[in-house]
Amino acid sequence: MTLNLYFLRHGETTSSQTGTFCGRLDIDLTSHGYQMAHQFAEAYKDVSWTAIFASPLHRTMATATPLSKLINLPIQKRDGLKEIAYGEWEGKTPAEVNQQFHDDYVRWLADPGWNAPSGGEKGIDIARRSSEVLEEIERTFTTGNVLVVSHKSTIRIMLCSLLGIDIGRFRDRIGMPVAAVSIVTMSEHGPLIEVMGDRSHLNQDLRDRYGT
Repeated sequence: MTLNLYFLRHGETTSSQTGTFCGRLDIDLTSHGYQMAHQFAEAYKDVSWTAIFASPLHRTMATATPLSKLINLPIQKRDGLKEIAYGEWEGKTPAEVNQQFHDDYVRWLADPGWNAPSGGEKGIDIARRSSEVLEEIERTFTTGNVLVVSHKSTIRIMLCSLLGIDIGRFRDRIGMPVAAVSIVTMSEHGPLIEVMGDRSHLNQDLRDRYGT
């Protein structure tokens, strides 16, 4: 058997609707976001789950909870799975950030791996802290199915790290809509991406709500 990592981005929030930088703001899911969480749980409840890991922020915990309750498996919170800290940009739109923090914004767009949002985190910092969680999972579980519930940027950075993609290109190489599932198999040959950004567990109305 192999170890399968299921990366799930949290359901829809008001920030994913509007496109504002959310980061560490501890906001809730929308009503549609809760529907997404329940539809994921119903679709994936029959997987033989080994463990559930999640960012401790409210939107990720709310996304992981329906499956946790259905299968009676506790959620293991890890700070390393939190979203990128956007610092002074949090709660602002890209247009507002471009106006108020233009130079930092241009540098971040060019290479978010090595340039941080004003007062926030670099991509390499997120790669470092999230990789510690993935290493813990690999040490603890050599086989099985592990769910990792996290955030848009953090999941994209973890996937880049696993697949050998430059961290600075995480925004350009990998899309990750709300409630999307990506599956990576950890085999003897290294990480293998099996599924990327799948939302087939959602009904058509929710799939049409793309979200950013």
